[in-house]
Amino acid sequence: MDIRQLRYFLAIANEGQITRAAKALNIEQPPLSRQLKLMEEELNVTLFDRSGHRLKLTHAGELLRQKAEGLLLQFYETIQEVKEVDEGVRGVLSIGSVVSCISLLPPIIETFHERYPGVTFKISEGDHFLLGEQLERRSIELIVARLPFEAAHDARSYSVLPLPSDPFVAVLPASWSLASMHEAIKMMELADVPFLTLKTDETTGMHNRVMNECRRHGFEPRVICECSSVAIIIALVAAGIGATVFPKSVMASFPLPVIKMLPIADADFQYDVGILWLKDRYLSKSARHFIDIFSE
Repeated sequence: MDIRQLRYFLAIANEGQITRAAKALNIEQPPLSRQLKLMEEELNVTLFDRSGHRLKLTHAGELLRQKAEGLLLQFYETIQEVKEVDEGVRGVLSIGSVVSCISLLPPIIETFHERYPGVTFKISEGDHFLLGEQLERRSIELIVARLPFEAAHDARSYSVLPLPSDPFVAVLPASWSLASMHEAIKMMELADVPFLTLKTDETTGMHNRVMNECRRHGFEPRVICECSSVAIIIALVAAGIGATVFPKSVMASFPLPVIKMLPIADADFQYDVGILWLKDRYLSKSARHFIDIFSE
């Protein structure tokens, strides 16, 4: 069995059909079918259940899939590492970020691009779970996110560089009298306003931090909407529907005149931020230099 056969096997596993896998690999179907048969004969196992419309992995096939993904990943990372010995810093750097941390990237990218103009960027946005999956699949190398990182995988599998903490601020419609009365706001002044909160089924860290701070000040916020998207909450605030509490850096991405951001005078609570990558896995030169700039 060789690398080419493992690629073929994974394509069939992903597509569920030999015809579709052959098309994805840009080869003819008969040679692909022969390679699968040769693999099964060599291993003396059946890798796919062929009884249904789609091919389904057997227990042996699932085990091979897990091992093959790791082997191919290590193979391609080895090639990349060897190439970088002479190539220097170039290629594509893939980064993931939660929306609430996007505003941290532009100054770092600007500095990085000045130093390493041969590198281009691919930036993905998502919640902790999606970004964690992309990091595991190596679709991205780095993640910029709020901490703690709420992914499905063991937190011990990540290396984390903590970044400066981010204070929470109140975010209100500029048309509200409450927004125009003060240069800062107290938590109890948010007790009776319609409240918007950021929460998904998987990621609840920011929601819990804000709710707990409200309770610490003696009230339960009047939540009228739980949203999975920062942009949705900002749109609702801009429309005058409600208020929220966000980390200050979030608002740098939404400089809207119809929204007022106020410091919270009696609540010194902050959100931790960090850049994450997988432990014990190869990091490209580009990724290492990007981390270095964050550390400066």
